[in-house]
Amino acid sequence: MYILKTRIHEFRKEMNIQQAELAEMVGARRETIGKLENGKYNPSLKLAMDIANVFHKPVEEVFRFEKITNDDDED
Repeated sequence: MYILKTRIHEFRKEMNIQQAELAEMVGARRETIGKLENGKYNPSLKLAMDIANVFHKPVEEVFRFEKITNDDDED
């Protein structure tokens, strides 16, 4: 199983941007940005691309999938 991880919080802090500011820049709600940062929401491709563009980063640098290993799954 994979989980989506983001670097939104890190990049926001580097640019000194609040969640509400980023949300306005990409046409989303502040709550959506918070959920993205906490791993509780998977963005549409358009939203992911818009966020990456704000940070002037490739989408792969802002978002990545990490494999979750379950101890029970080990062979």
